[in-house]
Amino acid sequence: MIALACDHGGLALKAEIKKLLEERGLPYQDFGTESAASCDYALFAYPAACAVASGVCKQGILVCGTGVGMALAANKVKGIRCVVCSDVFTAVLSRQHNNANMLALGERVVGQGLGRLIASMWLDAEFEGGRHTRRIGHIAAIEEGVTPC
Repeated sequence: MIALACDHGGLALKAEIKKLLEERGLPYQDFGTESAASCDYALFAYPAACAVASGVCKQGILVCGTGVGMALAANKVKGIRCVVCSDVFTAVLSRQHNNANMLALGERVVGQGLGRLIASMWLDAEFEGGRHTRRIGHIAAIEEGVTPC
């Protein structure tokens, strides 16, 4: 299950991501918003991130104007590694090397076509493990307040 959320600045791209997931037969849970009225991104990013962190959802995709606000809010949830991506290369490597479990997109930055492509490539990429597992462990240690060195 994929967690989805957006604020008012990401409605159109979130709709495209829904289409993408439906075409692939991937189930999703939509945490809102469904309105173009101005709203606060953290109120939608947080429950989506909690669903990923708890294992209810395997991954999450967040959309706002730039992706930054959603990512900042999501990354406050323990266990979340949310990346803002504006290109395919970063999206793929964020999965392969950083095991990113959430993707944040900026509708005003990438638009619908590129945003859909970035999400598609991110969903297809897989964590490589190996030396990257140790590095993810360092991130987890920092999250626990432990110096990783």
